[in-house]
Amino acid sequence: MTTAPQNPPGLTEAEARCRLARHGPNVIVSVRPTPVWRRVLAQLRDPLILVLLAAVVLTTATGDLVDTAIIGIVIVANSAVGVAQEVRAEKAVAALRALSAPVVRVVRDGAEREVNAADVVPGDVVLLGEGDIVPADGRVAEAALLLVDESSLTGESLPVAKEPSNDSSAGVVSAGTVVLRGRGRVEVTATGTASAMGRIAVLMAAPPGLTPLQHRLARFGRLLALVAVGLSAVMLLVGIGRGQPVELMVVAAISLVVAAVPESLPAVVTLALALGAHRMAGRHAIVRRLPAVETLGSITVLATDKTGTLTEGRMAAQRLWTPAGGEATVSGAGYAPHGHVERNGQALRAEQAPDLAGLLTAALLCNDAELQPPGAGDGAWTALGDPTEAALLTAADRLGLRAAELRETMPRVDEIPFSSERKRMTTVHRRPEGRLRVVCKGAPETVLRGDVLAHGDQQVRSRALARAGEWAREGYRVLAVAAADRPDSAPDGWESGLTLLGLVAIFDPPREAAAGTVAACRAAGITPVLVTGDHPLTAEALARRLGIASAEEEALTGEEISSGRAGDPTAVRVFARTTPEQKVGIVESWRAAGHVVAMTGDGVNDGPALRRADIGVAMGRRGTEVARQAADLVLADDDIGTVVAAVEEGRRVYANVRRFLLYALAGGSAEILVMLTGPALDMPLPLLPAQILWINLLTHGLPGVALGAEPTAGDSMHRLPRPPEESVLGAGLWARILVLGALIATVTLAVGSWAHSTGRPWQTLLFLVLGATQLGVGLGSRARPGTLANPFLLLALAAALTLQIAGAYVPLLRELLGTQPPALSDTGVACAGFVLGYAAMRLQARLVPEGDGGRWARTR
Repeated sequence: MTTAPQNPPGLTEAEARCRLARHGPNVIVSVRPTPVWRRVLAQLRDPLILVLLAAVVLTTATGDLVDTAIIGIVIVANSAVGVAQEVRAEKAVAALRALSAPVVRVVRDGAEREVNAADVVPGDVVLLGEGDIVPADGRVAEAALLLVDESSLTGESLPVAKEPSNDSSAGVVSAGTVVLRGRGRVEVTATGTASAMGRIAVLMAAPPGLTPLQHRLARFGRLLALVAVGLSAVMLLVGIGRGQPVELMVVAAISLVVAAVPESLPAVVTLALALGAHRMAGRHAIVRRLPAVETLGSITVLATDKTGTLTEGRMAAQRLWTPAGGEATVSGAGYAPHGHVERNGQALRAEQAPDLAGLLTAALLCNDAELQPPGAGDGAWTALGDPTEAALLTAADRLGLRAAELRETMPRVDEIPFSSERKRMTTVHRRPEGRLRVVCKGAPETVLRGDVLAHGDQQVRSRALARAGEWAREGYRVLAVAAADRPDSAPDGWESGLTLLGLVAIFDPPREAAAGTVAACRAAGITPVLVTGDHPLTAEALARRLGIASAEEEALTGEEISSGRAGDPTAVRVFARTTPEQKVGIVESWRAAGHVVAMTGDGVNDGPALRRADIGVAMGRRGTEVARQAADLVLADDDIGTVVAAVEEGRRVYANVRRFLLYALAGGSAEILVMLTGPALDMPLPLLPAQILWINLLTHGLPGVALGAEPTAGDSMHRLPRPPEESVLGAGLWARILVLGALIATVTLAVGSWAHSTGRPWQTLLFLVLGATQLGVGLGSRARPGTLANPFLLLALAAALTLQIAGAYVPLLRELLGTQPPALSDTGVACAGFVLGYAAMRLQARLVPEGDGGRWARTR
């Protein structure tokens, strides 16, 4: 609990307010870092790790230092990775402070001074200029052509003009936004947690939860621990009941527990995640938390921001209309002049289309933006000024008009600037022959008026209004452009008697990969959802273009959510005019409905939702630092299509984890069955403790880890997501484990019984066939059998089989394992189990392919 400190003597009123704001309840209080030992302890509480810790104690007690070292390395590596991930996650809130301007100009006690942004307090008057980052929430007291980019906070593509006002958003500014043009004086009204930035920081305070795989493995670890300990206890009692030495049976029971626990599982998971992260780095996707790779493979909902994520984050003039020539389209990407103005499929130049040339010449003159060619080492054209005006310049450039030449030929001599009330801008230019050209551009409802246009244009005005309305319903921002030539003076005012030149439809264009990403998500059973702070019509138009929503579906607005009229959010595919808090609520609604949610975004307003989603995906280039730090995955090239590749990698990781569990648990269950059933077949102690641990080391060691590097199955992106609540052994994996385990045990016991009845070294042959059959199952577990994919697994299996045979012939190993050298023909019989294991695994894979969770997805 914090209390306001008493003002020390000697402080001015402003300094006292500054001290209160810095230490009082309106400031985000820094949290003491969590000690490393607490982080490590939290990692060690995982049920599977607890089982492995118990295994370390048991193997140490039995003198099996090799297994002790292997299990210990797995535990240390797993804990180190987890601690590193947590440390990265805590940087999210710190990025909010870095986003603020370091130094700002304020007026205090009647004097102008520079102060640190952190020292700004309510009541200060902040002076803003072009390029400044707004340090705090405030009310605009004075403004001169003040234009602010609020996209990082609101998701609105277009910058907002600011001027003194008591009734609209035009009269306020928010911390973290950027001044694009003009200057202003702002009275600070809120800082700290009371500001827009502070509220977002509070929303981001919650730590990320466990991933679906971590949840599944935690449940699996608890269950496996109980089953392994229970069965080992049964074996202990059976052995003692049959007269076996108590000490020997205790050691055997301990060994069986170690064998039953797939201690390589954390290493398999870590390797699979690391390989996935490495592959994704080659696709310009930076993984900040390793479990995020697997989580992407489990997602059922992809919630995405609009501006800068699905769209290019810039404005583009895409459609033109003139009264004389009708409609034309503008092609091309970015601000580069590469592209065309087309009509009826034909690319045009200015001299071929006088009507379009007149429209875009006027739009170019009534314009304060500038385009800049690529600089050294940068291949992209950039824009200075209003993005809407930059879009007009780009369209004019693609028709062959040159801004520098036209502005020099017709210099500006007067202007009436744009304002939020007038919603139009007018400039006056001197023509070469001495007359004046008046150009007016603005919203159609303010330009297509009887007091602005000449009286004879009524029919043209009606056609233009109809076309403007049609484009607006399609999500475009529409500008009307009118002009007239005048003598040296205009006694009735510049903005009257003008002739309509045409309309321009401006849109934030979708990224090239956006439509393909949405289609790929749908094919993979993932529901795409658009969540934006932009206008509903704009959001609906984009969603329909990309296939996120149908033509009949309408956007749900933040106002409807706040008023309680929203209904079930999971029935909606487009959300518009949403606040950061509402984005978090939408994500949590989907999660509460049992879905695994990925959220993509780039703005400060996306940060809380990125943090609360099961996985957050941020844009790397255009994205804010807050979004990048809150995310689990950062797309360095801003290519939304990389998300599809990441989903495929996640599915590969999960498939490899299940592949390893099938292989390892089938072997473990076979060992338990052999140990429990062998005494009934006159084999009092089928395997010695050292033999159990040797088999476990060879099968769960390098071959088990190598399974984590298996490639992706070819049809992985045509399967539907697994149910989030499904166990890691669900979709029939338990049954497959038991069938394979029973088969391995049957083959092993059959060979052992044959050897026992014929006087052969039955325990050694049983030892050989049990290990060889498990390794055969490992070879049959490959995602792409018959290829050289993942050669590491082939080498690991060959090495393990060689060492397994060596255990019966190498004198040192024979002494350690208690084996006897059988005849080579008998060893050949034992090794035939390798072929049987391979055949059984391939037959099972053909009859019961890896499930896709399709029934669950189709019934949602």
